[in-house]
Amino acid sequence: MHQLKEQLANAALAGLVDNQKYISQDEYLPKLLFNTPTDHVKTHLDEELLSCSSFTFAVAFITESVLTMLKPKLADLYEKGITGRIITSNYLGFNNPKVFKELLKIPNLKVRILEQSDSFHAKGYIFNKPGYQSIIIGSSNLTETALIRNYEWNLRITSYENAALTDQVIQEVEQQWQRASDLSEEWITSYEKNYQNIINPNLWESNDLINDSKAQYSKIVPNNMQSEALNSLDTLRAEGKKKALIVSATGTGKTFLGAFDVQKVNPKRFLFIVHREQILTAARDSFKKVLGGNPEDYGILSGNEAHKDARYLFATIQTLSKDAVLSSFNPSDFDYILIDEAHKSGANSYHKVFYYFKPDFLLGMTATPERTDDFNIYELFDYNLAYEIRLQKALEEDMLAPFHYIGIKDFEFDGEVGDDKTRLQNLISEERMYYVEKQLDYYGYSGKAIHGLIFCSRTDEAVEIAKILTNKGLPSISLTGEDSIKYREQVIKDFKKGIYDYIVTVDVFNEGIDIPCVNQVVMLRNTQSSIVFIQQLGRGLRKYPGKDFVTVIDFIGNYKNNYLIPIALTGDHSRNKNSLRSKLSTDQIIGMSTVNFTEVAKQRIYSSINNSNLTELKQLRDDYQDLKKRLGRVPLLFDFTMHGSVDSTVLINRFNNHYEFLLKMKEDFHLSIFEDSILTMISKELLNGMRIHELLLLKLLLQTDKFVSKENLLEQLKAHDARTDSQTLDSMLSILELSFYKDQDKLKYGNTPYVTLDNNNYFLNKKIADSYKNNTTFKLLIDDVIKTGLLKATDFNQLKPLTVGKKYTRKDACRLLNWEKDYSSTIYGYKQAFNTCPLFITYAKSNDIDEGIKYEDEFLNSQTMRMFTRHPRKIDSKEIQAMVQGNQSGKVEMPLFVKKVMMKELISTI
Repeated sequence: MHQLKEQLANAALAGLVDNQKYISQDEYLPKLLFNTPTDHVKTHLDEELLSCSSFTFAVAFITESVLTMLKPKLADLYEKGITGRIITSNYLGFNNPKVFKELLKIPNLKVRILEQSDSFHAKGYIFNKPGYQSIIIGSSNLTETALIRNYEWNLRITSYENAALTDQVIQEVEQQWQRASDLSEEWITSYEKNYQNIINPNLWESNDLINDSKAQYSKIVPNNMQSEALNSLDTLRAEGKKKALIVSATGTGKTFLGAFDVQKVNPKRFLFIVHREQILTAARDSFKKVLGGNPEDYGILSGNEAHKDARYLFATIQTLSKDAVLSSFNPSDFDYILIDEAHKSGANSYHKVFYYFKPDFLLGMTATPERTDDFNIYELFDYNLAYEIRLQKALEEDMLAPFHYIGIKDFEFDGEVGDDKTRLQNLISEERMYYVEKQLDYYGYSGKAIHGLIFCSRTDEAVEIAKILTNKGLPSISLTGEDSIKYREQVIKDFKKGIYDYIVTVDVFNEGIDIPCVNQVVMLRNTQSSIVFIQQLGRGLRKYPGKDFVTVIDFIGNYKNNYLIPIALTGDHSRNKNSLRSKLSTDQIIGMSTVNFTEVAKQRIYSSINNSNLTELKQLRDDYQDLKKRLGRVPLLFDFTMHGSVDSTVLINRFNNHYEFLLKMKEDFHLSIFEDSILTMISKELLNGMRIHELLLLKLLLQTDKFVSKENLLEQLKAHDARTDSQTLDSMLSILELSFYKDQDKLKYGNTPYVTLDNNNYFLNKKIADSYKNNTTFKLLIDDVIKTGLLKATDFNQLKPLTVGKKYTRKDACRLLNWEKDYSSTIYGYKQAFNTCPLFITYAKSNDIDEGIKYEDEFLNSQTMRMFTRHPRKIDSKEIQAMVQGNQSGKVEMPLFVKKVMMKELISTI
């Protein structure tokens, strides 16, 4: 306890007196919290909740959206027996009655209300910890805008339990708590009756705002992203392009975007082609709103209507592709053709129409260009990808309704967790459905009435779940692939009217269904595809009056494909396990949407990531083919990086270099054994960009027929904000001479110096230079590695040997600390050499490690770690004294590397 007092005292002095004189742990240091693109007040609230023993929130305003975000954390606290309190108010009628109903659902939360007359407007958060408190006080209410978007100021302070400030805050909260009334169903009923009288409309929106809103909707104009897409289409046409493809996430206004472009082009005749008759009328009406004009200019061509002579014709592919219908048109009748859901264009019916007409311009639009067959949609549109609006970007631009994803554990059957082989009778058991019903109620939905979609794995499961939910008072109906289109349409109409609370389906609603009122999406099945996951999630993302957000509840069992969930939600297709794990470590925020997991669900996903082979050849081949289709050529490492696909280092770890990967992809590339070895070394050792020096020198040498002077290199390093000390330059040369490496590595890398230094001039190996000049494949692949490595180098602080938080191997550490040799195989815990002494710790020890070396290393806080020296060293041992004296004198740097578990040799700086 004395140590804690000292740490808190240092934190106060460092934060309020002298930050240079007093050293403090970050978690105790006073800190200003505000929202930035990479940091949010919500994140700090989450962290405080995870480490508290109890908490009290004193906030005037609360939104339903924030409660949905916090419920997974509160559910975890409930499992640990941790309770909390909230004191809030009905001040100004901000808090919707439904907010109070949601608060009552949280079993480990006590809530009290201060009446409007008290003018309660506080914003404070108190977290009790063992021996001290953390307090956040400032301008942030418990609302999504305050915790995620708005520019708010909040001060986080830590205080010992009997400190004056702590006492003052707690006493004030307790006084307010005693004055407040318990939240109850009776209080909510009374509040609902008076709610409209409490609300002051002029407080939240002025007449000017209302008039502006009406003016906005009287004339439809492109949003920012639509404007960018329209400019891109203009540029393509100016370049003489006849075809283009737009990729736009579901709900981002593809139809309006098409109408805006048709308005700009003003064609004599326009043809809109779609695969489903239900979409035609809505598409026609959208175009009318933008284009205006004579209603008779708009016609429909389908199985039920045939207005073939209309200026703006909206046709189903099924009708248009009939020989008699198609031949009744002249190939040049339409100067602008738009194909909706263009990813279906691989079908024969589309090809028939596609190659019959000769328009001046052909536009394809799709939300999902990825295909499970071999059809290349990009090739069909001459690789002219005009614009791309993916889900994450659309959410950040507020084009869609925000969602709050809640990943929770699935029901356990007699202590066994459901997996890919769970039997049907377990999936539809009364016990599981009772658990499901409780979770659906707990996490709730936005709006006055539930409009939920439930996705499950099997047709018979969908039928039974619908019956069970209906019997539980939640009117539900199943829709499967066996149901006719007419029946589906009637069910959807009834669903929109509120006749059904839930539609239970398998894969019927993956795409092409527009039900904007959906406010809850439930995943009761294993995720088999990140594409399908996004399609199903997208069913709820259209904006709708009275719907502020969509609740997505995912029941996570022991499924081997759980790793696909973070891939789908974050758009991270790197196949890099460390990248995926890092995205799970904190809840993700995308625009105003959030990704939240309970601890058990998160651990199940961690387990899936750890146990899955994300780099199986089939998966990599699929990623490769997708990118090749998009580019219309062989993808290089730089292409994978720029398009957010597979991490180039993942490929290199698996295949040594890109050439060997291309051979696996059956590409016709050729290198000599020597060239292959050179490419391997540069790829495996330099591609990561951890140090820019070797890459930059190689680039300079390959660009000249002579040499590069040391003076020129130093100028380039300064221009790239990289260190220029002689030790680093010597280390760089030892890498490029191969003298750093062990004999077996030298043989693998060609066994000849790549670069030599003579009279302060660097010279490139003549054999390498000749290969670079004479073999276009070698030149292409070498340039690609260097270009990609230089891009990756921007992620590292080149003015320092190591960047805090990045991951390194022991071999990397030897190189970056300027050691003359690779001593990685002889480093056990720590090694002092060349005025450095890196410390290597495995945090979670394996059970089979000998007890004599199973050291109890542990983090004491975010800034301090306890580490044990090798057995049987003592404080007066020569080895230990050298470390202590060197560190105290500043002559020996001691970077700390920690890896979580003893698996691979991947470690990270702290």
